[in-house]
Amino acid sequence: MSRILVIPDVHLKPEIYRKAAVVMYYEKCDATVMLGDLADDWNQDRNIELYDETFDAALEYIRHHQDTFLCLGNHDVSYRWGFMQSGYSYYARDSVLKGLDKLEKALPPENVGYVFRFGKVLFSHAGLTESFVHRNFGQKNIDYVIAMINGKMEPEQLWEDDSPLWARPQLQYTRLYPEDMYQVVGHTPQRAPMAVGKLISTDTFSTYRNGMPYGNKTFIIIDTADAAIEYVKG
Repeated sequence: MSRILVIPDVHLKPEIYRKAAVVMYYEKCDATVMLGDLADDWNQDRNIELYDETFDAALEYIRHHQDTFLCLGNHDVSYRWGFMQSGYSYYARDSVLKGLDKLEKALPPENVGYVFRFGKVLFSHAGLTESFVHRNFGQKNIDYVIAMINGKMEPEQLWEDDSPLWARPQLQYTRLYPEDMYQVVGHTPQRAPMAVGKLISTDTFSTYRNGMPYGNKTFIIIDTADAAIEYVKG
C-alpha cells in the first residue's frame, strides 16, 4: 500500500464522502484513511437527519472502497463511553451509536482503531505523542504500541490530553513518537493542510460557529513510501 487518500474530520458534512469518492476515482489511490470525528457540529445537536445522512454517506463510501481504515475520533467514542464534551448531542446518541456499529461491521476488525501505520507514516485522529507512549508503555516497539492502543487500552487512558484522541502537537511543544516517523492527523482545524517537520495536519473542512468555512477544503494524498504529499481540492 503506497498512495493513501486522507479524509479528515467530517463533523456532519456528508458531502465530504461524495467528494472523496470523486478523488478516488480520478487519483486511483491504494487505500483511504478516515481520521474520525464524523459526529457533531456547531448548532446541529437536534438535526438527527444530518447525523444519519453523514453515517450513511460514510457507509456508502466504505461499501465501494473496502481498503478503508477508520481512526476513531473523540467526538465519535464520546457517545460510546458516555464522556460529555462540547458538541455532544443527547438527541443524536442513538444515531451515532447505530452509525458507528454499521461502519465497524462493514470493515474488517483490523481496519478500525485509533492508530494505523503504513510504511514510515502513522495515522491517527490527533497524534501519537512521546509523553503518552512513555507514560503507558515505556520505550516500546511502535507496532507493539499500536496493537496495545487499538486493542487493550481503557477509555480513561485514551481520554488524556496527550492521547491519540486529544493531542494538539500543532499548538504546543509536544514530541511525537517515534521521532523518525511521519504522522498524519486531524482534530485541530487548519486553513490549509500543514506540514511542519514530520507532522502533517489535515483538518481543512471544519467551520466557525456561524457555519462559515475555516479551511480551504483540501484533501491530501500521501505516499507512505517516501511521505510525498499531493493536494487535491475538495
